[in-house]
Amino acid sequence: MSDLLAAAGSALWLGILTSISPCPLASNVAAVSYISKHAGSSRRVWMAGALYCLGRALTYLAVGSVVVASVLSLPSVSMFLQREMNRILGPLLVLIGLLTLGWLRLPGITMPGTRAWQERAARSGPLGAGLLGILFALSFCPVSAGLFFGSLLPLTAASDSPVLLPLVYGVGTGLPVAVLALLIAGGARALSRGFNAITRFERFARPATGVVFICAGIYLVLTHWFHLSLV
Repeated sequence: MSDLLAAAGSALWLGILTSISPCPLASNVAAVSYISKHAGSSRRVWMAGALYCLGRALTYLAVGSVVVASVLSLPSVSMFLQREMNRILGPLLVLIGLLTLGWLRLPGITMPGTRAWQERAARSGPLGAGLLGILFALSFCPVSAGLFFGSLLPLTAASDSPVLLPLVYGVGTGLPVAVLALLIAGGARALSRGFNAITRFERFARPATGVVFICAGIYLVLTHWFHLSLV
């Protein structure tokens, strides 16, 4: 139980880190701000933010659970991961750490036709916010793709929890967005202060997490590749 709680806490943090990274955060603010222009009331702005977050969370749940469940359903792959997961995680964590620090660049992943659907959903007001959340979740930028595919999914496979961890990750990606929606409802000044606070927090949280990933990856490489005892 304690291992699962630790994994869930890690998934929540990865989701929050994904949401406050520059590319996803800019997209989230733009999406909720655009929706709020067509909402007409603070209640509808909050509803748009909640539906947007729900769309993101359900998307990550669907993608994560399908990918991990498919991998774990193959006996040979499942046995390989159980045997070699720690050896795989070492170099992978180092790569994700470099990506998180901005020292490694990867291309983004965007579904065909996503741009047109995003514009159509944004014009639909609060009810289109859920669809917009799904579309933005599917438009992986390098940081979000690295954190989701490179960190969350291996953690999910290692924990054998294809539903809980992707769902917790999705909730994490929605928390800052929900806060921004409430701030938008409170006015432009409140939104500006909130956005600045999140930006300052991200400047500390992302490098710190990148360093932790690299240190953890080096530890796993030394212990599982070179069989060095560091304890």
